[in-house]
Amino acid sequence: MNGRERVKTIFSGKAADRCGFWLGCPHPDTWPIYLKHFNLPSPDALRAFLQDDYAWICPEWGSYKHPEGKSLWQISKHSFGEAGPLAECETVQQVNAFDWPNPDYLDFTECLAALRGTGDLYRASGMWCCFYHIVMDLFSMEQYFIKMYTHPDVVEEVTRHVCEFYLEANERFFRQAGDLVDGFFFGNDFGTQLDLMISPEMFDRFVMPWFRRFTDQGHAHGYQVVLHSCGAIHKVIGRLVDAGVDALHPLQARAADMDAASLARDFKGKIAFMGGIDTQQLLVHGTPAEIKADVRRVKDLLGPCLVVSPSHEAVLPNVPPENVLAMAEAARE
Repeated sequence: MNGRERVKTIFSGKAADRCGFWLGCPHPDTWPIYLKHFNLPSPDALRAFLQDDYAWICPEWGSYKHPEGKSLWQISKHSFGEAGPLAECETVQQVNAFDWPNPDYLDFTECLAALRGTGDLYRASGMWCCFYHIVMDLFSMEQYFIKMYTHPDVVEEVTRHVCEFYLEANERFFRQAGDLVDGFFFGNDFGTQLDLMISPEMFDRFVMPWFRRFTDQGHAHGYQVVLHSCGAIHKVIGRLVDAGVDALHPLQARAADMDAASLARDFKGKIAFMGGIDTQQLLVHGTPAEIKADVRRVKDLLGPCLVVSPSHEAVLPNVPPENVLAMAEAARE
């Protein structure tokens, strides 16, 4: 099997010739360290050396070409928690008066060219659709959570504008991409290290209806659906399964109830998994032998419908390259 065939099989809930492997998307500061260590000329060469199976090519970044140079969401934030442009918004009329993005300014030419040149790797794509974070940034985290109780109609209207833009953008992109794409990969970090950021009740009201629409949209175009969510989201994984998600990423291994044993106990056979190899401690401080032992443990628990990958895709420079190699080698065993 090539990588494309392998991951398609895994995400369909069937056993492939082996578990898959994805290096993730290392931080820009990480690439030079790895390329120098392995004496390789490019990220693509490193992925080929590690026998990576998965390519994430997202059309969201760089595709919005506003004639006046405006950014997609007009959010300029320099610190976490900073108030966004809708922080003081208290009426639906104020929401509707905001300068919302226009999908007519989207240009997917570069993304489509990248997809055509991907080769025999699984092609994960689609707008990132991080609507939960965008709404949070348009208010501020504090105001977002408060307004769920004090101004729910305002939160619902902002969420509608954000999600309808993403739905339309996806429609336009998917029509052009066709079978260049295998899986609709999108992300919203719903959890902290210990729990959900909001209650399951608020999740059901403000998040799940739109989440289902995105999942249905991906399936309607014939794509598998892969959700990225960091954090402790165990409480709502059942909801995600019911919504039809095919695979869950990145399995933040040290977050509450997100360890491989708990996920296998409660969800194995219901959803495929991608991730699970701890980037907070193990990949940073472990030895190659310890990395290989943990990969084998995770494979035993979550396989065969598993793509081995770091528990956060943005691998930082403090992860030694020899540990990445050990992870890839154990994934291929």
